[in-house]
Amino acid sequence: MHFHHRHGILRGVLLSLVCVPWLGLGIASCPAAAEPHAVAPGFHVAPRGNDRWSGTQAAPNEARTDGPFATLGRARDAVRAWTRAPGRAPGDVAIVGIQGGHYFLGEPVRFTLEDSAPARGRIRYVGVGERRPVFSGGRRITGWKAASLNGRAVWAAELSEVREGRWYFRQLWVNGERRPRARHPNRGYLAVESIPEAKAGVAWSEGQAQFRFKAADLQAWPTVAHGEVRVMNRWVESHLPVVRVDEAQRLVNFGKHSVFKLDAGDLYYLEHVRELLDAPGEWYLDRAAGVLYYAPKPGESMEGIEAIAPVLSELVRFDGKPEAGGFIERLSFENLTFAHSEWYFPDGFDAGKDKAQVWPPPKADVGGFAQAAVGVPGAVRGEGVREVAFEGCRFVHLGGYALELGRGCRSNAIHGCDLGDLGAGGIKLGETMLRRNPAEVARDNEVVDCHIHDGGQMFHSAIGIWIGQSPSNRLLHNHIHDFYYTGISIGWTWGYGEARATNNTVAFNHVHHIGVKSDGDGPILSDMAGIYTLGLQAGTVIRNNLWHDIAGIRYGGWGIYFDEGTTRILAENNVVCRTTHGGFHQHYGKDNIVRNNVFAFARDHQIQRSRPESHRSFTFERNLVYWNRGVLLGGNYDDSNYLFQSNLYWPEAGGEVRFAKGSFAQWQARGQDTNSLIANPQFANPARDDFTLRPGSPASRVGFQPIDLRTVGVRRRR
Repeated sequence: MHFHHRHGILRGVLLSLVCVPWLGLGIASCPAAAEPHAVAPGFHVAPRGNDRWSGTQAAPNEARTDGPFATLGRARDAVRAWTRAPGRAPGDVAIVGIQGGHYFLGEPVRFTLEDSAPARGRIRYVGVGERRPVFSGGRRITGWKAASLNGRAVWAAELSEVREGRWYFRQLWVNGERRPRARHPNRGYLAVESIPEAKAGVAWSEGQAQFRFKAADLQAWPTVAHGEVRVMNRWVESHLPVVRVDEAQRLVNFGKHSVFKLDAGDLYYLEHVRELLDAPGEWYLDRAAGVLYYAPKPGESMEGIEAIAPVLSELVRFDGKPEAGGFIERLSFENLTFAHSEWYFPDGFDAGKDKAQVWPPPKADVGGFAQAAVGVPGAVRGEGVREVAFEGCRFVHLGGYALELGRGCRSNAIHGCDLGDLGAGGIKLGETMLRRNPAEVARDNEVVDCHIHDGGQMFHSAIGIWIGQSPSNRLLHNHIHDFYYTGISIGWTWGYGEARATNNTVAFNHVHHIGVKSDGDGPILSDMAGIYTLGLQAGTVIRNNLWHDIAGIRYGGWGIYFDEGTTRILAENNVVCRTTHGGFHQHYGKDNIVRNNVFAFARDHQIQRSRPESHRSFTFERNLVYWNRGVLLGGNYDDSNYLFQSNLYWPEAGGEVRFAKGSFAQWQARGQDTNSLIANPQFANPARDDFTLRPGSPASRVGFQPIDLRTVGVRRRR
């Protein structure tokens, strides 16, 4: 515990009886004797292609009368015609080879029922060559000129579409890196002083459109009404457009309400005010003049710059019709990159229109979502998608979630993908709604060997992998890190009502730097965890994962967090290390089992239980708990509706171990931990995160079995 398929014969564009071995999808595997030989794809797409050509050649001919297509959409149409042609047989396969380079999309590429592969066949869209194909929802910005702003030498580019009101953006990527809008403070956060609107008796769920700031924190800058305050409160952020700043009263007023009641001390920052452009890499977009101002970083030149701003909110869309039994089936997307999208609240946006997706329902003019930035869509998204695979793809430089498989999406695979620099989160599986029609329930999808990182860039409360009302999904061998909120979230039913998120498997994942990022930024939110669960979860297992470096600002930086109504989950063989508020916490729930885990080095308390109930909350058995500060148990243990047994506890600094309000003997007299020990587990080197047990460890006396995490996280692809 120390934590320091490629085949397919093509005859023309088809091959009968080809089988593709996607893990866990129920697609028959090919016998060894049938191993085919690789040949050229049937259709080709290239940046120098032409959609009037046949697309059957990889390069233009000498006369430039034929060659590859120029767009993914044209290749899709060609494959669509191929699938309708006479003579298609079950098992036929079409391959589209896509050459490297940028493909700037004028509109989202849409796939419909017509784009499914023949029965038992597959249509593969494959990046070929050394360079990756990049499908971009952005636009290159050119025509830079030297200018001056705030007494600083900057670059300026005129954008007529912005001036004419046809384009606006909140993100910019320069030379492949995200650049911040002019921001105050440039790094770190300011703190709310008080909330004049929050009179006594105002519910915690009631947001405000004003707060008082501390002296000298904000000014009535000439363009302050172009700015936006992003304030962090509880477990969400609110996006609040500034209306005015009253320096005398030290009040800032907004055009929207916060999601929840603001509190003194809540962190915030202000961005996109012209007078605040004061650091290399920052930018400001003058909407009225249609001019983009950019303060270059050292070493950047106007001649060599590649600046891209987003135009589209969606890059690829799959429009199945699961309610009518219509599915888009058996497509593969391999070694492709999807980049440069932006979603933002449209005019008249109502975050509470779908009452299932927020709790409690907010006002219509709220500046955010009540949890997980759940209403932010994916740049690639689908409904009614079955046996579709994304393998070796990159989802980067995006403004929302990366990939969303919602209503009726079943038996899909996301393998070996890299998802990073995300405005919101990584992957959403399922929906917030409880579907009655089984065909509309998203289920049986898997995310395997994916690297999901550096999220929450715009929507700070977004999640690495979110599973809603969706059963039987598999999250295996993923590496998730650097999110301000939760790494993995499963379930969308608060309490003991009807729920669908059952039989999910979370195994061999490495999740870290949640709440606090690896560069030291944060924590800024509360009530988060490495993994967060809600509602009935019968059959769900959390096994052989590594969770570490998880932090909440006021409360709730937990490793494994069973929130409201979590029922019948098994968490075993996990290692949880360095959390602010506990390795394990159950708010309230029923009949959960937590066994054979290592919980180490939590700051405040190691294990927490918040709400007494009339049924058994959980069984906590054969765990090793090791700490050097804080207390062992936090929360409420006044009743006895829980069971601790056969655990080993050790405070590294020594001293008496208190169990809730009593001694170990008193705790055992209550029937708890009767077979447990207070003893040094003899870890090999806990200070260096090596929790391997030395020979002779007393851990075996409580029945603890060594945990093998050698294959945790992303495995090397074959």
